[in-house]
Amino acid sequence: MTATSKPLLERRDVAVLVPAAGQGLRLGGDVPKALRDLHGQSLLVHCLRALAAAPSVGLIVVAAPAAHLGAVRAQLPEATVVEGGSTRQESVSNALAAVPASFEIVLVHDAARALTPPSLIEAVAAAVRTGHDAVIPVLPVVDTIKQLSPDGHVLTTVDRSQLGAVQTPQGFRRDLLTKAHATATDAHTDDAGLVERMGLPVFTVPGHPEALKITTPFDLLIAESILRSRN
Repeated sequence: MTATSKPLLERRDVAVLVPAAGQGLRLGGDVPKALRDLHGQSLLVHCLRALAAAPSVGLIVVAAPAAHLGAVRAQLPEATVVEGGSTRQESVSNALAAVPASFEIVLVHDAARALTPPSLIEAVAAAVRTGHDAVIPVLPVVDTIKQLSPDGHVLTTVDRSQLGAVQTPQGFRRDLLTKAHATATDAHTDDAGLVERMGLPVFTVPGHPEALKITTPFDLLIAESILRSRN
């Protein structure tokens, strides 16, 4: 079988960046959030298992807290581990710098979304591979959303049919992600926001409920329930 005819799912042409240097104050505990225990393993270990199970992923780069580099490398011998920055953007930039030029597709994935199914990782990668330079997974917003004033009064009800809750991994052509970070002048909560600031389109694919972001102790309980249901 030639390289040009190789099935998409055997290409291993995707690098994934995992910014994992945040402290996770809302989750509590005495270790950074990515190292918190979930069902006997750290969130990072669960996250890396999901990424490694995605057939397109050929490289995983983790940006870890400076004080825990040794511990992270011991937990994740299959990953490239670099020192994270003081912000998420700095961590992503540090991880991106460690990706060999041979990888043209780069995904950015939150370690806190530790139970993301490999199928969602593949869906994002496939959308980039087939021509979309920036791709994000989104879920429909099911709650009624109110815009509030600073003093707590309701200003208006937002039309939720035009809203989406954004997840990760977010996928990019490597040159676009590199340019977005190189030209960033302010902070954004996700990498797609950097691309939006450049005035470029961002494509969406359906998200997955199990790709929830583990932010609070209650989220840990939900994640435990998901793991029990899988087993």
